Amino acid sequence: MRIRSVLATAATAVTAGTLAVVVAAPAQAAEYSSSLKIKGVQYDAPGRDSNNCRTGNSKSEYVTIKNYSRTATVNLKGYVVRDTTTTNKFTFRSNHYLEPGDYVMLRGGHGTDSDAKNVVYRQNCNFIWNNDKDTVYLYKPTGAHADTHAYTKSRDDRDGNGYISFHG
Repeated sequence: MRIRSVLATAATAVTAGTLAVVVAAPAQAAEYSSSLKIKGVQYDAPGRDSNNCRTGNSKSEYVTIKNYSRTATVNLKGYVVRDTTTTNKFTFRSNHYLEPGDYVMLRGGHGTDSDAKNVVYRQNCNFIWNNDKDTVYLYKPTGAHADTHAYTKSRDDRDGNGYISFHG
Protein backbone atom coordinates (compact mmCIF):
# COMPACT_ATOMS: atom_id res chain seq x y z
CA MET A 1 0.00 0.00 0.00
CA ARG A 2 1.47 3.34 -1.02
CA ILE A 3 0.45 5.31 2.08
CA ARG A 4 2.10 2.77 4.39
CA SER A 5 5.35 2.92 2.45
CA VAL A 6 5.36 6.73 2.59
CA LEU A 7 4.64 6.67 6.31
CA ALA A 8 7.31 4.03 6.90
CA THR A 9 9.81 6.16 4.99
CA ALA A 10 8.82 9.20 7.03
CA ALA A 11 9.15 7.26 10.28
CA THR A 12 12.62 6.09 9.23
CA ALA A 13 13.62 9.67 8.40
CA VAL A 14 12.35 10.95 11.76
CA THR A 15 14.21 8.24 13.71
CA ALA A 16 17.33 9.09 11.74
CA GLY A 17 17.14 12.62 13.12
CA THR A 18 15.57 14.28 10.09
CA LEU A 19 12.36 16.21 10.45
CA ALA A 20 9.85 15.02 7.88
CA VAL A 21 6.41 16.35 7.14
CA VAL A 22 4.06 14.05 5.29
CA VAL A 23 0.71 15.06 3.94
CA ALA A 24 -1.30 12.15 2.60
CA ALA A 25 -4.07 13.19 0.24
CA PRO A 26 -6.50 10.98 -1.60
CA ALA A 27 -6.01 10.61 -5.34
CA GLN A 28 -9.19 12.54 -6.11
CA ALA A 29 -8.08 15.59 -4.08
CA ALA A 30 -6.79 17.32 -7.21
CA GLU A 31 -10.33 17.23 -8.61
CA TYR A 32 -11.49 19.40 -5.71
CA SER A 33 -8.85 22.13 -6.03
CA SER A 34 -11.52 24.57 -7.23
CA SER A 35 -14.63 25.59 -5.33
CA LEU A 36 -16.57 25.85 -8.62
CA LYS A 37 -17.62 22.51 -10.08
CA ILE A 38 -19.80 21.26 -12.90
CA LYS A 39 -22.88 20.01 -11.05
CA GLY A 40 -24.59 18.55 -14.10
CA VAL A 41 -25.39 18.91 -17.76
CA GLN A 42 -28.64 18.73 -19.73
CA TYR A 43 -26.79 17.56 -22.84
CA ASP A 44 -29.88 16.50 -24.78
CA ALA A 45 -32.63 19.12 -24.72
CA PRO A 46 -36.12 17.62 -24.43
CA GLY A 47 -37.93 17.39 -27.75
CA ARG A 48 -36.63 17.37 -31.29
CA ASP A 49 -33.39 19.36 -31.56
CA SER A 50 -33.83 22.68 -33.32
CA ASN A 51 -31.40 25.57 -33.00
CA ASN A 52 -33.85 28.04 -34.52
CA CYS A 53 -33.48 31.10 -32.30
CA ARG A 54 -37.20 31.89 -32.29
CA THR A 55 -38.82 28.46 -32.09
CA GLY A 56 -36.00 26.05 -31.22
CA ASN A 57 -35.16 24.30 -27.96
CA SER A 58 -31.51 25.24 -27.42
CA LYS A 59 -32.53 27.13 -24.23
CA SER A 60 -33.34 23.72 -22.77
CA GLU A 61 -29.72 22.62 -23.10
CA TYR A 62 -27.65 23.79 -20.14
CA VAL A 63 -24.78 23.13 -17.78
CA THR A 64 -25.10 23.83 -14.05
CA ILE A 65 -22.06 25.20 -12.22
CA LYS A 66 -22.12 25.24 -8.42
CA ASN A 67 -19.97 26.93 -5.79
CA TYR A 68 -19.09 24.10 -3.39
CA SER A 69 -17.12 26.37 -1.06
CA ARG A 70 -18.45 26.76 2.47
CA THR A 71 -17.15 30.31 2.86
CA ALA A 72 -15.96 31.93 -0.39
CA THR A 73 -18.05 33.89 -2.86
CA VAL A 74 -16.79 33.37 -6.42
CA ASN A 75 -17.13 35.77 -9.33
CA LEU A 76 -17.68 33.89 -12.61
CA LYS A 77 -16.27 36.71 -14.74
CA GLY A 78 -13.53 35.24 -16.93
CA TYR A 79 -14.43 31.58 -16.31
CA VAL A 80 -14.66 29.50 -19.49
CA VAL A 81 -16.94 26.55 -20.25
CA ARG A 82 -16.25 24.48 -23.35
CA ASP A 83 -16.72 21.06 -24.88
CA THR A 84 -14.22 18.73 -26.56
CA THR A 85 -13.79 21.04 -29.54
CA THR A 86 -12.17 24.38 -28.83
CA THR A 87 -14.69 26.24 -30.99
CA ASN A 88 -17.67 25.44 -28.73
CA LYS A 89 -16.96 27.61 -25.72
CA PHE A 90 -18.46 30.31 -23.57
CA THR A 91 -16.62 32.92 -21.49
CA PHE A 92 -18.45 34.66 -18.65
CA ARG A 93 -17.89 38.32 -19.61
CA SER A 94 -19.89 39.97 -16.83
CA ASN A 95 -19.71 39.82 -13.06
CA HIS A 96 -21.88 37.02 -11.73
CA TYR A 97 -21.29 36.20 -8.08
CA LEU A 98 -21.98 32.78 -6.62
CA GLU A 99 -22.39 32.68 -2.87
CA PRO A 100 -21.34 29.47 -1.05
CA GLY A 101 -23.72 26.69 -2.13
CA ASP A 102 -25.18 28.79 -4.95
CA TYR A 103 -25.34 27.72 -8.61
CA VAL A 104 -25.87 29.08 -12.09
CA MET A 105 -27.40 27.46 -15.15
CA LEU A 106 -25.57 28.37 -18.35
CA ARG A 107 -28.24 27.99 -21.02
CA GLY A 108 -28.16 28.02 -24.78
CA GLY A 109 -30.22 30.49 -26.75
CA HIS A 110 -30.87 34.17 -26.15
CA GLY A 111 -32.19 35.63 -22.94
CA THR A 112 -31.58 38.05 -20.10
CA ASP A 113 -29.00 37.00 -17.53
CA SER A 114 -30.38 37.04 -14.00
CA ASP A 115 -28.65 36.64 -10.65
CA ALA A 116 -32.08 36.26 -9.04
CA LYS A 117 -32.99 33.37 -11.34
CA ASN A 118 -29.45 31.88 -11.37
CA VAL A 119 -29.28 31.91 -15.16
CA VAL A 120 -26.83 33.11 -17.79
CA TYR A 121 -27.53 32.74 -21.50
CA ARG A 122 -24.84 31.98 -24.07
CA GLN A 123 -26.57 34.33 -26.57
CA ASN A 124 -26.07 31.62 -29.17
CA CYS A 125 -28.77 29.28 -30.43
CA ASN A 126 -26.42 26.51 -31.55
CA PHE A 127 -26.20 23.44 -29.36
CA ILE A 128 -22.88 22.96 -27.57
CA TRP A 129 -23.15 19.42 -26.12
CA ASN A 130 -23.26 16.30 -28.27
CA ASN A 131 -26.20 13.98 -27.66
CA ASP A 132 -24.12 10.78 -27.70
CA LYS A 133 -20.92 11.74 -25.84
CA ASP A 134 -18.84 14.78 -25.01
CA THR A 135 -16.62 16.37 -22.36
CA VAL A 136 -17.51 19.43 -20.29
CA TYR A 137 -14.52 21.59 -19.28
CA LEU A 138 -14.50 24.45 -16.78
CA TYR A 139 -11.48 26.80 -16.65
CA LYS A 140 -10.62 29.58 -14.22
CA PRO A 141 -9.97 33.13 -15.52
CA THR A 142 -6.24 32.41 -15.25
CA GLY A 143 -6.65 29.51 -17.69
CA ALA A 144 -6.10 26.95 -14.92
CA HIS A 145 -8.28 23.86 -14.94
CA ALA A 146 -11.23 23.96 -12.51
CA ASP A 147 -13.26 20.83 -13.39
CA THR A 148 -13.84 18.35 -16.23
CA HIS A 149 -16.39 15.61 -16.85
CA ALA A 150 -16.72 13.29 -19.82
CA TYR A 151 -20.00 11.53 -20.48
CA THR A 152 -21.52 9.01 -22.81
CA LYS A 153 -25.26 8.63 -23.17
CA SER A 154 -25.15 4.83 -22.94
CA ARG A 155 -22.92 4.74 -19.83
CA ASP A 156 -24.00 7.76 -17.80
CA ASP A 157 -27.65 8.54 -18.58
CA ARG A 158 -29.34 5.49 -17.09
CA ASP A 159 -32.85 6.96 -17.08
CA GLY A 160 -32.47 8.39 -20.61
CA ASN A 161 -33.72 11.90 -19.73
CA GLY A 162 -30.73 13.70 -21.27
CA TYR A 163 -29.43 14.97 -17.89
CA ILE A 164 -26.32 13.77 -16.06
CA SER A 165 -25.40 14.81 -12.51
CA PHE A 166 -21.73 14.91 -11.51
CA HIS A 167 -21.27 16.35 -8.01
CA GLY A 168 -24.71 15.84 -6.54
